[in-house]
Amino acid sequence: MISEQEVKHIAKLARLGLTEDEIKKFQREISSILDYFEKLKEVDISEVKGETQPIKIEEAAREDKINEKLKMKNEKLMKLAPETKDGYLKVKSIF
Repeated sequence: MISEQEVKHIAKLARLGLTEDEIKKFQREISSILDYFEKLKEVDISEVKGETQPIKIEEAAREDKINEKLKMKNEKLMKLAPETKDGYLKVKSIF
């Protein structure tokens, strides 16, 4: 079973403040998940044939096309913005 200290460490890394009840709850839940992974390690997959691409993708990329209607909407939006720079909306820094 995962220790309370490990749960607290994970919570700290995720910047989560947990109550004692939540720590105990996550201790049980994380332990359960890790136990399930241990069971998965025991599954015999020696007969399973690996595939590099299970679904054939013929052409995932599309040609870039400029949508004139959207371009006009973007131009109108840019005119409404209080500040723009090089074709982008300029906003205040958040840091």
